[in-house]
Amino acid sequence: MLPAISTVCSLEAPLEAILADYAAGHCNAVELWLGHVESFLEKHGLADLKALLELHAIRPVAASFQGGILTGPDDARREHWQHFQSRLALLSELGVPVLVVACDTREPLDGAGLGRLSASLSTASKQAADHGIRLAIEFNAHASFPNNLQSAVALVEDVGSSSLGICIDWFHFTIGPSKSQDFSLLSRDNVAHVQLSDSAEVPREMASDADRILPGEGGSPPDELVRYLRQIGYCGAVSVEVLNPRLWRVPPRQFGEIAMTSLRTLLGQAAMEDQSE
Repeated sequence: MLPAISTVCSLEAPLEAILADYAAGHCNAVELWLGHVESFLEKHGLADLKALLELHAIRPVAASFQGGILTGPDDARREHWQHFQSRLALLSELGVPVLVVACDTREPLDGAGLGRLSASLSTASKQAADHGIRLAIEFNAHASFPNNLQSAVALVEDVGSSSLGICIDWFHFTIGPSKSQDFSLLSRDNVAHVQLSDSAEVPREMASDADRILPGEGGSPPDELVRYLRQIGYCGAVSVEVLNPRLWRVPPRQFGEIAMTSLRTLLGQAAMEDQSE
């Protein structure tokens, strides 16, 4: 597994500072927050961003996130689809292999709505494949569908595209209705990306992004998930994703060093446990 950090962990810093500081903290792979990328490109060219990644020897392993293309009013969806298509072209130029798509459905869905959602994902995955990109559908504990791992796996199987997989956000796994028995549904083929954080010890019904902390430092450590990913031979990226306003104030250099130490410790412990069995 490839350890990485999402640039959203340092949301308030500019992308150029984040990449320089994460690289100095021995982070060689990042999940690009698309807001950072698009803010950078307002003042610079795409060639400048490529040069920046090359300068710091940083590999962009994923980008996050695309919303609004699954359901919702037609006018808004058309705008989101146009944005999605321009982002595919951008990420293809940058060599980003995975784009996280958010399950941001809030309205109740009937059979027709579920069919539309599945058809939207099918179309999106075909367009992504044309750009050499794989989509990673991220279930959200607060969404109407899918809000758990089991339903996300079923949705991916229904679409049946090799360019569509699952993004497992451990935070949404732990605060929603997912359960550890659902790990048996995972395979090397259907896991496209993994985002890790832990959560402060609050009731999961009350947990919000502000309760996210570094993996292994709270009440829901992702050890069991990491061990299962090793068992199925997952070799993609595992990214620290902490959307916590308090941690955004930590300088990127300091955060990068701490986050990579935390993540590598977690991945290393899982490897040692496998060897001892």
